Amino acid sequence: MAATSISSAANKLKDQKPLFSPQKKSSNLSSSHLSFTYSSNSLQKLSLKNLGLRSSTVCNVLKTVAESELVSKARDPDPVNISPKPTILVSEKLGEAGLDLLRSFGNVECLYGLSQDELCAKIAKCDALIVRSGTKVTRQVFEAAKGRLKVVGRAGVGIDNVDLQAATEFGCLVVNAPTANTIAAAEHGIALLAAMARNVAQADASMKAGKWERGKYVGVSLVGKTLAVMGFGKVGSEVARRAKGLGMHVIAHDPYAPADRARAIGVDLVSFDQAISTADFVSLHMPLTPKTNKIFNDDTFAKMKKGVRIINVARGGVIDEEALVRALDNGTVAQAALDVFTEEPPPKDSKLVQHANVTVTPHLGASTKEAQEGVAVEIAEAVVGALKGELSATAVNAPMVPPEVLSELAPYVTLAEKLGRLAVQLVAGGSGIQSVKVVYSSSRDPDNLDTRLLRAMITKGIIEPISDAYINLVNADFTAKQKGLRISEERVVIDSSPENPIESIQVQISNVQSKFASALLDNGNISIEGRVKYGIPHLTRVGSFGVDVSLERNLILCRQVDQPGMIGKVGNILGENNVNVSFMSVGRTVKRTKAIMAIGVDEEPDKDTLKKIGDVPAIEEFVFLDL
Repeated sequence: MAATSISSAANKLKDQKPLFSPQKKSSNLSSSHLSFTYSSNSLQKLSLKNLGLRSSTVCNVLKTVAESELVSKARDPDPVNISPKPTILVSEKLGEAGLDLLRSFGNVECLYGLSQDELCAKIAKCDALIVRSGTKVTRQVFEAAKGRLKVVGRAGVGIDNVDLQAATEFGCLVVNAPTANTIAAAEHGIALLAAMARNVAQADASMKAGKWERGKYVGVSLVGKTLAVMGFGKVGSEVARRAKGLGMHVIAHDPYAPADRARAIGVDLVSFDQAISTADFVSLHMPLTPKTNKIFNDDTFAKMKKGVRIINVARGGVIDEEALVRALDNGTVAQAALDVFTEEPPPKDSKLVQHANVTVTPHLGASTKEAQEGVAVEIAEAVVGALKGELSATAVNAPMVPPEVLSELAPYVTLAEKLGRLAVQLVAGGSGIQSVKVVYSSSRDPDNLDTRLLRAMITKGIIEPISDAYINLVNADFTAKQKGLRISEERVVIDSSPENPIESIQVQISNVQSKFASALLDNGNISIEGRVKYGIPHLTRVGSFGVDVSLERNLILCRQVDQPGMIGKVGNILGENNVNVSFMSVGRTVKRTKAIMAIGVDEEPDKDTLKKIGDVPAIEEFVFLDL
């Protein structure tokens, strides 16, 4: 990184407008003499209920940020009233370009290898903390900070080692560096792919042991083989480009990947099952979420071609490591090349690490000189911006806001997120989501209805369930654009009570296939609609069918022949299998033809229970939706 680039980055940060602007009432800088004003950009309206925030925390955070800004702007000649530079603790190695940028703004302490107790003892004197993946930033760390810690910067993408809930509760912003190591990770994935195919690591170890075993280490060719890229984001798409250059046929699975972008690279988007069942090589680039945790397990491996080879430079937890050992032992998986593990470092006696058909590296995906410098600058810019009271597009936890701003919109925030979660689950596997339309019905003048928060929460509901992104008002549009997701809004003025800001919200997803055909409108769009009733979000329409079911629990949707006894039949199946029904509603378009039954359930039914529902002769299709 050239010196001029670092200087330019520092000047850019220096000139940015602060998010919160305090007004000075006197030369005394005590908090009792402060008042606060908020620009239109500073009203970051996220639900306190959703984010687990207390109003006292919000006020303290705003007060702390404002005091910091006031002190930094004060031109009092008395040195006693001049605030010292912020203290930034760097607990793991960071590139010099990033350190130079940090030093231009604050006092930087580099203390590597701190124990948890040592970190807790030190953190109360720090305004910012920068970590990589090795430092665990636990609730105890935030408690020990006693409110002084304003920002935690993760030099990399994953934030598994940071307690986000605790950070939010204690008013600490968490930022990461999601873009700088993309190429490095993709290159390492290709390196593992080639090394595994040609037994490079095993042959190297054999020769260093004094052996010459040409016949033992016969490899396989890459040209003409099918590579399944599981997760077609930044890293996955770069792996696909390079694999195409090696003469491989590349397919991919990603519910968000735009089909046109995949086609431009020469990649076919397919369903999860089709990808794993047809591939010779499977390269994992999926985030670790509750949905993807151990998604590669005994059942998944059983669906793969015998002799498949697996590469993982994403997150260790997406693989059930014990199941992978079994698949290696029985020959279902011929080889694996792994850079990441469920536990890092893995136990020394790990059967997976010691397996003869496994090539391993110690989480080197981002370990190039160029990537390290890029990550260092990216995280330094984000941390300095946060210390200045600004919010970055790489913020991964929610911005703090005054609670009074949220009181009116709080139930609609919940409705918006749940509609997004329902809509994305109705999309059939292999369909890339590109276009989402949101329609708000309201009696209010558009100038008196700011829908940015609701749009952000719909985006959150669509993206977060199967992504490692953390969506808030600041980064929602940025993240959607990165994923090729276009969200348009339409407002319909209706005659209703102006006391309610929103009468209903409709979410439509176009140009996709649906796993529940009844959710499609005549124009082919998936469509669901909801409203708030008595303070609780309700689903009121699926496709062209009107329903009325509370969105407090999980949901089963059934399309059925409209005939007597259907509610009883399905209710009995659920009751016999100890699944409690909270709400049930039936909507139909024409009497005695077709109807949709929407059932709210407290527990997720097992596969046998769902099969029994599907086996009812009058039920034509059904889907379980996880809220």
